[in-house]
Amino acid sequence: MLNDACQDDYKAIAVEFDTRLNPEFGDPNDNHVGINLGTIVSTKTINASDVGIFLDDGSVHRAWIGYDGSRRWMEIHLGSDGGSKDSPPSKPIFSGPLDLSPFLNEYMFVGFSASTGNHTQIHSVLSWNFSSTSRAFLWMPSVETCQSNIIVHGRAGTTSAEPPGTFLIFVAVLVLVLAVVLSLYYNSGRKSTEISETSIVLPEKKQRPRPPNKPRCFTISELSLATLSFSEYEFLGSGSRGVYYRGKLLNGCQVAVKRFSFQFLYSQGFDRRRFLKEIKGISRVRHPNLVPIRGWCQDQKETMVVYEFFPNGSLDKWLFGVGVLPWTRRFKVVKDVAEALSFLHSNQLSHKNLKTTSVFLDISFRAVLGDFGFVLCGAESKRFESAVSQSADVFEFGLFVLEVVGGRQRLEAELGQLEERDLLDFAWRMHEIDEMARVVDKRMGTVINLEQAIRVTQIGLLCTLNVTKGRPCMEQVVQFLCMERPIPELPQSRPVALFPYSSTGALCTGYSCASFK
Repeated sequence: MLNDACQDDYKAIAVEFDTRLNPEFGDPNDNHVGINLGTIVSTKTINASDVGIFLDDGSVHRAWIGYDGSRRWMEIHLGSDGGSKDSPPSKPIFSGPLDLSPFLNEYMFVGFSASTGNHTQIHSVLSWNFSSTSRAFLWMPSVETCQSNIIVHGRAGTTSAEPPGTFLIFVAVLVLVLAVVLSLYYNSGRKSTEISETSIVLPEKKQRPRPPNKPRCFTISELSLATLSFSEYEFLGSGSRGVYYRGKLLNGCQVAVKRFSFQFLYSQGFDRRRFLKEIKGISRVRHPNLVPIRGWCQDQKETMVVYEFFPNGSLDKWLFGVGVLPWTRRFKVVKDVAEALSFLHSNQLSHKNLKTTSVFLDISFRAVLGDFGFVLCGAESKRFESAVSQSADVFEFGLFVLEVVGGRQRLEAELGQLEERDLLDFAWRMHEIDEMARVVDKRMGTVINLEQAIRVTQIGLLCTLNVTKGRPCMEQVVQFLCMERPIPELPQSRPVALFPYSSTGALCTGYSCASFK
């Protein structure tokens, strides 16, 4: 609901009832009420435990939220279902000055939003009521405006009467105007009756209000205007499939536009219709760790995808750049990407392009997965294609984990020692001699949980196993990272073949997430 990239134009106010502790957002506990003004970081937080209310106890809770615009004052009452349904509790859980005017537009949506994250919860709104009272402003004409139209004669406070001739002229003109209007109305009525006898006039279709961030189809001119005609000043980067540009839509929202190359669009076996269908399918998916797709554009020659823009950029700039990303941030990135992939796979989808350049960081350094692959596997069945792509995602996630832990790219030709250029090969050899600590990025110094880093590295190696040799699914990977289940023991030595497919050529269609139970 809250969009950091568009917060300057897409204004939002929320009162959240939070049952999850996020220290990075300043949450006091997992049972609090927060007031959010244009961001997910609460401006005010209230501990619900202090008033004897527990939001996740399964009972019905009633909330009364009042805001006085003239006083700039907000009050929040919270009570259980056992109390009165019409009147709020006498003592509010929050009462104080709060100016909402910078975050209000003349017309705004009122509604509800809910998210469970990786918890198991049910959110139900049993009833709700909204009312708003605005003071009317009576516009009075000024003294200067009135005085110019008043002719004063004789004593103060008296005005001269208009001559009778002027009044008669006014009446005559009024009668003439009424006659013309009646004539026009009668003639138009006759014409409309004659037309209705021969044809049916359909009423004009009213445009329903659409959510501001709903994915839609853009025109070439819209995206050309947003990117200043795809100017080099808006260039963000390029890859094997296309070029990225930064853009600004007419509503002020910043986006990233991926313009696919002609070589990719006209490659052998490319199906534009299925390609666009896959883009639309992914655009309907919503998850906190997935980059939202704002829309697409396709004509006879061009195909583009419009993503939400993240000012912090992609992960590779933070991992392989000048600075050093601390371990706590890296571990959070690994968990965020794992949850995003697990969500995609649970919806029979896949990413198909996982690498550090496809992971972006928002203003709170939460990792979001974008730059989807949109690679179709010919004419195979959807189930077959999904199984192959998901298994490849797990393999790529294993390489991604090694890059995050090691702070280096998977292949580096600059390294002096030939045996260390391949990161995957180097990590397996360190596992064989029980020297996994050498894989961890030394630039992080001593401020690191080495045991946790080695465990994450083992999870990464586990993802690079053959499907038939124990490669987990992403649901299991999330459980490993959350310490919800033990990690299976790795083989003593590196397997002979390491591919997204089994060494016998069998694909992952028969893979089950229950293999480790």
